[in-house]
Amino acid sequence: MAKKNKPSLSLSHFVGVVVFSLFFVPKSVLGVKQELRFGKNGEFKILQVADMHFADGKTTPCLDVFPNQMRSCSDLNTTAFVERMIQAEKPDFIVFTGDNIFGFDATDAAKSLNAAFWPAIESNIPWAAVLGNHDQDSTLSREGVMKHVVGLKNTLSQVNPAESHIIDGFGNYNLEIGGVKDSCFENKSALNLYFLDSGDYSTVPAIPGYGWIKPSQQLWFQRTSAKLRRAYMRQPEAQKGPAPGLVYFHIPLPEFASFDSSNVTGVRQEGISSASVNSGFFTTMVEAGDVKAVFTGHDHLNDFCGELTGIQLCYAGGFGYHAYGKAGWSRRARVVVASLEKTEKGGWGAVKSIKTWKRLDDEHLTAIDGQVLWSKSRAGVRRKKQVGDAE
Repeated sequence: MAKKNKPSLSLSHFVGVVVFSLFFVPKSVLGVKQELRFGKNGEFKILQVADMHFADGKTTPCLDVFPNQMRSCSDLNTTAFVERMIQAEKPDFIVFTGDNIFGFDATDAAKSLNAAFWPAIESNIPWAAVLGNHDQDSTLSREGVMKHVVGLKNTLSQVNPAESHIIDGFGNYNLEIGGVKDSCFENKSALNLYFLDSGDYSTVPAIPGYGWIKPSQQLWFQRTSAKLRRAYMRQPEAQKGPAPGLVYFHIPLPEFASFDSSNVTGVRQEGISSASVNSGFFTTMVEAGDVKAVFTGHDHLNDFCGELTGIQLCYAGGFGYHAYGKAGWSRRARVVVASLEKTEKGGWGAVKSIKTWKRLDDEHLTAIDGQVLWSKSRAGVRRKKQVGDAE
């Protein structure tokens, strides 16, 4: 009987195994929920990256840069910017708010997604992503893109909430940021993050333009917000109101058009490319009572924050080099830091303030437009004034 030879592993097989292990989470640990919580310094820092428009890497040219930059500029400049931001800010969490790849120019969607998110994957920092209106224009559908993202290492992204059997879109989910370990808020979510799929384009023939956040998504948001409020206001350490919430999606709401240069921090250099109909999500957030700020992308030349009815509406500004921009106006990213208050016993308690700034992709990663988005003390004064006016 002839002796059977053991099958040999080819180089391509070896490379495939290495690539899989670098990018993807083993199935055995997909069910493990990574814990997010405030650090021992009482802070939680979030880096927002909007509109990378990644395509095929070094062969993909930059848009809207000076002529002398064109020869050496590519998607790799976008990658380098993400890496610089991670190194400079050392965020606790990274959020990619859509148009992560520019599907029309991405030969292979999976490979482009892997490359686009590689700096976050390599950093071992937890990250999450939502879809824009261009992510699905390559070789994967919107559902396919989100399923691929969910399988990548270190991501906390979800295709959709398990408890919602019928919900529009892909990438609707929430994450809870726990209080400091061994503090009285250790088992409470001190900060809540909501992520929604704002769609791509209208599917209603009579309504032109971009997509919007649908009633099924708003119902999920309302129920989730109410559940989180109840948990936060229960013992132990029962609170008088909800924990602050931050909301991330791609396409701005029509309410972003409420501002001009006189009442924002940052700049508005182009129109607000929202849906042509108002689906009422802003009102839904106001009624929920916990949302302090909304963060979007989509309009690359806008990077402002403006407050409307107690909610800050913020753009991040364009990040990617294969995305449209303006020569001489630096690509940029937004940073948000939530800080906790000290308790009477000297420990860490609830969130006392939420601050933001942006960094430019220039020689010094210049920080600009620092501002307080929300503070507990200011909110308390506002509530007292409203009560006084009512009396």
